[in-house]
Amino acid sequence: MVLAGNYSPAQLAELRKVAPVVEFLLARDRAAQLTAVADADAFVGTCSNADVVAAGKELRWVQQGIAGVEDCISNPAFRDGRVLLTNMRHADAPIIAEHAVALMFALNRALPSFVRAQDKANWTRGAPIPLRHVRGKTMLVVGLGGIGTEVAERARALGMRIIATRNTGREGPSFVSYVGLPDEMLQLAREADVVVNATPLTPQTTGMFDAKFFAAMQPDAIFINVSRGKSVVTDDLIAALKSGRIAGAGLDVTEPEPLPPDHPLWSAPNVLITPHIAPRSSLKGDNQWVILKENIRRYTAGEKLLSVVDPKLGY
Repeated sequence: MVLAGNYSPAQLAELRKVAPVVEFLLARDRAAQLTAVADADAFVGTCSNADVVAAGKELRWVQQGIAGVEDCISNPAFRDGRVLLTNMRHADAPIIAEHAVALMFALNRALPSFVRAQDKANWTRGAPIPLRHVRGKTMLVVGLGGIGTEVAERARALGMRIIATRNTGREGPSFVSYVGLPDEMLQLAREADVVVNATPLTPQTTGMFDAKFFAAMQPDAIFINVSRGKSVVTDDLIAALKSGRIAGAGLDVTEPEPLPPDHPLWSAPNVLITPHIAPRSSLKGDNQWVILKENIRRYTAGEKLLSVVDPKLGY
């Protein structure tokens, strides 16, 4: 098994304890990975390194180090089922969910405008939008997967009503009032005070939040994106913000990234932008380590792995 990156002696000892029959090979750079993977049956690293995957003639499993796999799923090795792909979607989900809730609170309480006033030592009680609460309000979670479920659970604990869409069916946890299919998204948007995008990026979700979607939202609703910037038509979002079609947007992801200094999204009204840092936390590394060890244990035991990616679905 080839491990891309840096692992301490203590970490290697833990892995050998979990899987004593496995030979672990450290490969810190691309050249070393290309050599080491030639005779390996598993690779822990970046699945978008197509040349590394292609060099592994005996590869049966690739463990992606992050949740996103949009740059990997077109690889024939994964699409034809020769190589199993797993990701880290459950490692990031709790942290990203907290960030989504933070963006929601910041916008509902107009915190960006008060921070700007504080920078000027200006004691002002005025806000660009009415200050609002969340209890009793409705949140639409678009994409009730790992991240979406974590967002929904936290919002429900705050007293919100949760509705959602998911691609795989209408089943959902008990704290979600209604689960619809993707073709119900516009109808559900009309009910929501907060919309959270938690969908993976696929051909079907690229550009799905467009002028038609923003027109369906309530004018006092806010839009939160903690998924991928390419799922939003940026010009349409800017137009919706400038026209007052929606009340605000909290964005951890944008299109393009990084967002150029002169991009009009920076100056759009009632927008709060963070630079794709929602997954960052010491907890993420802890979660990734737990998932990696468990998947290695399962792999050597012949058990079903965690977070298996379906390349045809894109997640």
